[in-house]
Amino acid sequence: MALVGRRDGRNFGYGRQLSYAGPQALKDMSGGGHYGTVKAHCDRWQAFVKWCRSEQGPGINDARLIDRKVLADYAAYLRDAVECDSLAISTAQNRLSSVNRTMAALRGDQCVKLPSPSKALGMQRTGIRHSVPQGQDRRQVKQIVDALCRNHQLRAAAIVLLARATGMRLREAILADLPRLSREANGLGRINIQDGTKGGRAGASAPRWIAVNDHVRGALEFARQVSPLGSRNLIAPHQTYLNVLQEFIRPARDILHAHKLKGFHELRAAYACERYEQITQHRAPINGGQCRQVDRSLDREARRQISYELGHARIDVVAAYVGGRR
Repeated sequence: MALVGRRDGRNFGYGRQLSYAGPQALKDMSGGGHYGTVKAHCDRWQAFVKWCRSEQGPGINDARLIDRKVLADYAAYLRDAVECDSLAISTAQNRLSSVNRTMAALRGDQCVKLPSPSKALGMQRTGIRHSVPQGQDRRQVKQIVDALCRNHQLRAAAIVLLARATGMRLREAILADLPRLSREANGLGRINIQDGTKGGRAGASAPRWIAVNDHVRGALEFARQVSPLGSRNLIAPHQTYLNVLQEFIRPARDILHAHKLKGFHELRAAYACERYEQITQHRAPINGGQCRQVDRSLDREARRQISYELGHARIDVVAAYVGGRR
């Protein structure tokens, strides 16, 4: 047995450190076997421990203090990461599942767990979209923006407009260099999305030019108006990116949900569907379009262009936005 103290003691008797206790409890539960599975759970548990100790976490080091609210807060943190495209849905779900498993090993019961990681995240892992993207109707988007403005969530409203007009990720919209993008829009008629991009894709090695229209100009103008004094983006000089997520992105989600929008990422899919229709003159497959049956090469060209504009390296990823190749 790896127990080092009383079963009702700190970390349920598995030592003083949360990072040590979890792996020991998992090894006990597995009887020393299932090495690969235990290793995977341990790695994901360490990610949870790191969050617990971080500025946005609860600051605890004792598993006895972990309750369902702590797990729900961790799920919200992972959901933010998924929406920023810094974490895959599958990775987030696996991390929640491993925390459930490790808590069961520590406690010896199933009393503290998230019953469904996918429901806790509000997301399903999939490589192909099977539901029509919300936010395609610009009247709905305007209603959401108006509601956010009424609730003094001006920066969240700017993110909605930027995401719908340009296909930016949440992180990209928050960190966008607004003066530079405005100069490009006015001088070149197109903008290069470079700030906050995924996987370090930036600069001349990974250009991502988006054609400018009235919607893009309007989104940039509004974002510049609500940008904090002394800032080039939507983060005030005294704030961090995480502050922004906690202080106005999470509260804004309640308004999005009230207007039938699951999250900011849906607006990226709405942009992709709109671009597919502009390029092919056919509706996106998820909207019932049949372009592939008519012209396979045109369908592929549209997916290639949309992949470029969304900042992906592979065109097969576009199926998660516009639907599969039926």
